[in-house]
Amino acid sequence: MRPARRIYGLETEYGITVDGGRPSERGAEPVSADEAARYLFRKVVALGRSSNVFLRNGARLYLDVGSHPEYATAECDDVRDVVVQDRAGERILNELADDASARLAEDGVTGRIHLLKSNVDSAGNAFGCHENYLIRRRGDFARTVGELVPFLVTRQILTGAGTVRTTPSGPVYCFSQRSEHLWEAMSSATTRSRPMINSRDEPHADPELYRRLHVISGDSSVAETTTLLKTGMTGLVLDLLESGTRLGDLVLADPMRAIRDVARDLTARTPLELADGRRLSALEMQEEYLARVLAHLDGADLSDTDRRVLELWERGLRAVRTGEHSLVDTELDWAIKKRLLDRYRTQHGRAFDEVRTARLLLAYHDISPRDGLAATMRARGLMATVATDEEVARAVTVPPQTTRAKLRGDFVGAAQDHRRDHTVDWVHLKLGDLGQRTVLCKDPFASTDERVDRLIAAASAPRAPLGGGAPA
Repeated sequence: MRPARRIYGLETEYGITVDGGRPSERGAEPVSADEAARYLFRKVVALGRSSNVFLRNGARLYLDVGSHPEYATAECDDVRDVVVQDRAGERILNELADDASARLAEDGVTGRIHLLKSNVDSAGNAFGCHENYLIRRRGDFARTVGELVPFLVTRQILTGAGTVRTTPSGPVYCFSQRSEHLWEAMSSATTRSRPMINSRDEPHADPELYRRLHVISGDSSVAETTTLLKTGMTGLVLDLLESGTRLGDLVLADPMRAIRDVARDLTARTPLELADGRRLSALEMQEEYLARVLAHLDGADLSDTDRRVLELWERGLRAVRTGEHSLVDTELDWAIKKRLLDRYRTQHGRAFDEVRTARLLLAYHDISPRDGLAATMRARGLMATVATDEEVARAVTVPPQTTRAKLRGDFVGAAQDHRRDHTVDWVHLKLGDLGQRTVLCKDPFASTDERVDRLIAAASAPRAPLGGGAPA
């Protein structure tokens, strides 16, 4: 069966810091995250009169709780487009960081703003990357989530960002940064009792037809290929579940204990207790998920992206099973980072917990093309890519062309170009003229709409009182 058409999106929270400070008699006074964020968003506020705006590429950019800049990609119906749009967000934020750093210098502050695509800061505060998957509204949502949770627990052996964690036996390398900060399988909370899946019912689409599955357990991915795999493999498992295939025989007895056990075991062979009393390792469970997905897709007309996801999924499991991490050490974040650390320790003889090692880990997540490692590694072939530079540059201002994002992006572009007051969210487009024209766009798959065309024409027309109410 051919994979279903689905809407995908990522919301990435970035850490923010300044590597200098404001001169004082006591030396350089550090710049707080709050102040750095205000500098970062000054240009955004000047454009949209808010720190929460939708952009002409259809994406949303805003300042989240805790002074975290957050970029939510526009709706994509292909996981490759998700990668392109996610990288466009990095470029947009880097441009803002350059502008903010220049303003800091004008105000006498030394150093530059750095944005970190990581999951934990030096104080132990957690943030990360949220994944969104549009699913059909059915009466078995709780069961679907329950059967998806074990997949999310075990996929970190492929999609984790990698980290060094201190244990009673000393520092050890682990698959995931975020797993230690999750406390429930599903909840409507996001920070108080951080769950793997947020159950808040906000479909951003026709609520009679759809729900939005909001996964908040995954690590932020630096490598484009990890983003592709994380999103693509999850979409394929959702296809399996929505086809009616049940995965209840793989439900875990204690998923929150399991997610920590899996993160800490780089062999992925720790036996996990299932609800039916059996024991399987994370590796065995992921091999089972892959086998069932392949059986479901047998004979399907797969896209090149689907084939790339499936091939990397299989090869990643082979790398974990055999210990030959070189099979994926340019594609999966945890393996790329481990290779960096191993080479650094070999050359310099430094333990995991030393300061310079910590700086290396931080540099891996710095998205700056000047100070981060990712841009250099991509250029040297040490980190595989999915998107071309031209695609990323275009996606900074051009929305995906096959989803509702095109309608939103085109409207925002027209309103900005003609300096028209407008209000936008995921489903509403509103022109702030005397007629208060509003269009409700409930179909996230629709990239054309005559009502939006008329609204764009009104935004582009010479300023004059516009009669009538909302376009029919």
